[in-house]
Amino acid sequence: MRLHRVAPGIAAGVLAPGLLLATPSFAATVAPTAVSVPAVSSSADEPDVDDLRVAIVRILADPDSGRRVTREANALLDADDPVAMRAWLETGYRMAQAEDDRVAIVRILADSSISPALRAAANAALDDNTPEVPRHFLEVGRYQVA
Repeated sequence: MRLHRVAPGIAAGVLAPGLLLATPSFAATVAPTAVSVPAVSSSADEPDVDDLRVAIVRILADPDSGRRVTREANALLDADDPVAMRAWLETGYRMAQAEDDRVAIVRILADSSISPALRAAANAALDDNTPEVPRHFLEVGRYQVA
């Protein structure tokens, strides 16, 4: 016999008992045991306190975070109140970032060497009452103005 025909037969003979004995027995009559899971009081959708802290620290680490964002984030970490942290991350951060964005736009307007087109775009961003327009101007719009 040739070796290439014998080797697979030997390998199958060696591995078969191990594979057959490793599989669960289908003839067992024992009912599966129930898995008990402890009840959790918080919702799975809500982050825990550590997740809230990490989110705030990431905001602090962002170099674009302005003074109001930094001040409020540090105050939240010092207070260690999960309810206040969650509320700030949902709404307060957006408002603080909007104020910091407006301050950054005013600093751009204070530069006398900017072009009239950039000045007009900055004033238009300040005139809008939504937080998204000043943020868009700082991230994209000021670079698109010729």
